[in-house]
Amino acid sequence: MAASRRRSKVARPTKLVIMGVSGCGKSTVGAALAKALDATYVDGDDLHTPENIAKMSTGTPLHDTDRWPWLDRVGDALAHRQETTIIGCSALKRAYRDRIRAKVEEPVLFIHLSGTREEIARRMHNRPGHFMPASLLDSQFAALEAPRSDEFAVTVAINQPLVEIVQELTRTIEMLQQNRNGWRQSI
Repeated sequence: MAASRRRSKVARPTKLVIMGVSGCGKSTVGAALAKALDATYVDGDDLHTPENIAKMSTGTPLHDTDRWPWLDRVGDALAHRQETTIIGCSALKRAYRDRIRAKVEEPVLFIHLSGTREEIARRMHNRPGHFMPASLLDSQFAALEAPRSDEFAVTVAINQPLVEIVQELTRTIEMLQQNRNGWRQSI
């Protein structure tokens, strides 16, 4: 999905990463949240190299050597945009999130979309044509390091309607921005 440029409804430019295993709804939630915030959404899948996509399409998990350049592109995409930007990116491990954070001068809020393996497998089977096969779901869950309390992150359960997820996230973002210290509290 191509990036779209809009004027943000949030108080000041904000950098957000919608994260989680494949099939959790990153693209759907990211695009809906971008619409609600009048922000720019970038699908992290579009930042993968053709080689990475080909590898995953064959059911072969990526190695960190495959991921580092992609994570750098995700961080660069956040860092080089002046407007509120949301990127969908698996960011399964703390080290991956740290890599993205290191590229961006301001705090990045990671939004972890959390669901059961069964729920996500069902979603993956209902989206034919995506390059990421359901056979890689177990490796994604094995690699997942949910954000810890010392990270600037929120976790949202995906077993609720999209509109409720977006409303919850919008309220959370507004609350964080209204905090006296704003995003800076997270640094």
